[in-house]
Amino acid sequence: MGRLVDFAISLESALKLKEISYTHSEAFAAGELKHGPIALVDTSTLVVALCTQPTLYAKMDSNIKEVKARGATALVITFEHVHTFDDTADTIIRLPQTHPLFSPVLSVIVSQLYAYYCSVLKGNDPDKPRNLAKSVTVE
Repeated sequence: MGRLVDFAISLESALKLKEISYTHSEAFAAGELKHGPIALVDTSTLVVALCTQPTLYAKMDSNIKEVKARGATALVITFEHVHTFDDTADTIIRLPQTHPLFSPVLSVIVSQLYAYYCSVLKGNDPDKPRNLAKSVTVE
């Protein structure tokens, strides 16, 4: 889940997880949590929260508390100097501080590595995903 640009990155992250590890994953805008996605959250749920927008840390922390209250495990991706989520998240991946224009690049790299290692741990070859074409021609 994410807000603003972090939501866009969460969409790409969910897609990569599906494509190479064959793991069902849903991306959603954190602001829409109570409008449907929260119904799917239980003790077997891992919620990955992308939190790179300083003005939205408090709102994201509130969203994380909501999913934790329902038993979910929370993995937060944020910057190394941010401690807003220290008491809320189960696991935090800390990105190096960078210019805001580059934070999506760092987030997507972490997401791709996560999908890669999920694939490898499941015994899949992430370089040869099944049922995917390298290029698509739309007619």
